[in-house]
Amino acid sequence: MRHRHFGAIVIKCFALLLVLGAARQARSQDATAQYEKMAPVEQYLMDRTAEIALAQSAAPASISRDATVLVLGRQGYETAVQGTNGFVCMVGRAWGAAFDWDEFWNPKVKAADCLNPQAARSMLPIFYLRARMVMAGRSKSEIISAVKTTFEKKQLPDLESGAMDYMMSKASYLTDQGSHNMPHVMFYTRVKDGRDWGSGAEGSPVMSSPYWFFSPNEESQSKGLPPITVFLVAVPGWSDGTPAGHHNE
Repeated sequence: MRHRHFGAIVIKCFALLLVLGAARQARSQDATAQYEKMAPVEQYLMDRTAEIALAQSAAPASISRDATVLVLGRQGYETAVQGTNGFVCMVGRAWGAAFDWDEFWNPKVKAADCLNPQAARSMLPIFYLRARMVMAGRSKSEIISAVKTTFEKKQLPDLESGAMDYMMSKASYLTDQGSHNMPHVMFYTRVKDGRDWGSGAEGSPVMSSPYWFFSPNEESQSKGLPPITVFLVAVPGWSDGTPAGHHNE
């Protein structure tokens, strides 16, 4: 039952971030209507001190205390703390997730991420671009077009092998669904078939999703975007070492 509960939350949420992906969820007409357009910019912003603390809680302190920390400003993400270990911690918003997610414009989503050096070098430039365009009031279609154009001009890097992301904060809000949160780690890959990692197999803690669009019906929209598959692995505890449980109810 516990695995089934974790799996349901993974299916309905992104890290990310910031920032990020989950298995394709059935569309909810209510959610689509609720978040059909961008909220006022102020609703995506946070108190700077609170945002730094939330970002640093994404990973165990042994990692995050020496990481660079980003905060979202009115022009996009900016550096608040300069780190030394190559990791980058930030708070992802819903618009950093798959473009066809029903909660894409949900201002409540605050997803603490801590990217390893490989992800920071190859995924962070995408996050920067998307954030700049959102904060400038650009539409979803304009963001998609800009990302495609930037890749076409080779102004965004290729995905590096080994790119991963800690999302273990007790205080994140990942989705309106369920208990809104769960501790997990994510891996950004070029793997085409999630079954190669045992994704979705009975008893497996691994789930996967395309990064750009959840739905296979959006294949035409994905043209011009490099294939990226995100694998999510649920973990049993939060970044502070306490066992996982229900939070943000």
